[in-house]
Amino acid sequence: MSERAAGEEQLLTGWAVLVEDRLEQLLADLAGDDGCPARLVEAMRHALLGGKHLRPLLALAACRACGGRAENALDVACAVEMIHAYSLVHDDLPAMDDDDFRRGRPSCHRQFGEALAILAGDALLTWAFEILAKALGGEACTVAVALLARAAGPAGMVGGQADDISSWPEPPGQEAVESIARRKTGRLMGAAAGLGALAAAADTTTCTSMSRLGERLGLAFQIVDDLLAWHGESSRLGRPTDSDRLHQRPTHPRSCGPELSAGRVAELLREIRQELQRFTPGADALLELVALVEKRVP
Repeated sequence: MSERAAGEEQLLTGWAVLVEDRLEQLLADLAGDDGCPARLVEAMRHALLGGKHLRPLLALAACRACGGRAENALDVACAVEMIHAYSLVHDDLPAMDDDDFRRGRPSCHRQFGEALAILAGDALLTWAFEILAKALGGEACTVAVALLARAAGPAGMVGGQADDISSWPEPPGQEAVESIARRKTGRLMGAAAGLGALAAAADTTTCTSMSRLGERLGLAFQIVDDLLAWHGESSRLGRPTDSDRLHQRPTHPRSCGPELSAGRVAELLREIRQELQRFTPGADALLELVALVEKRVP
């Protein structure tokens, strides 16, 4: 590993700690609100902390690439992580993937019961927009809320999840399976990158370009997740890997085969690296995120 690569990896590690610490502080502030039950905060904490924080890191790296200080995007990044955490809580429920473990520990509904887990997910979703609204002011706030809501909503993450849980007795084609992956994973990662650019006061064209880049990285990340599940690498995923096959989910390797899927990841990451050339030298952290996704390919 080069000194530059080692430096960027250390930077991302430091940012992950920064995100975790900020989420802890926000949870502590929430626990001090008389209207919020302590048990609910416990369930939210269980769902929110301890992950890779890839989406917040993407927001911070995008902010840096667009000439801003990464710390300026910290609360924006935390808001995106709240949306992601809520989606995982609901994904794990018996009515969805019925998974007992997440990040190597009991899933939220196994730890706290289904009812409180659903409420914890609801709370994280709505709380995210409160944090986002406080993080940015003026027109930037309006743009940010619209961007995150669309990415997480019926034409984005939720729509992709709805198609994902549909009955697929036969694997859909590559175009259809990538449409699902772009919406259920790519759109939120695109929003993270776009919000990071927005926190750097980047212009509209740059914010849009960064969002598209993040969405493409999200597609690559989802295909890698599908490959890890295909190969049964639950230890690397931190959750069971049999849900996709059990429910006949429309995954990329099921539709295209693992070799083509790995090739598609390589193609996407190559395109991202080419696009990032115009953001150098500030894009080093983004390039390291690309490398981290690449390293996960089984």
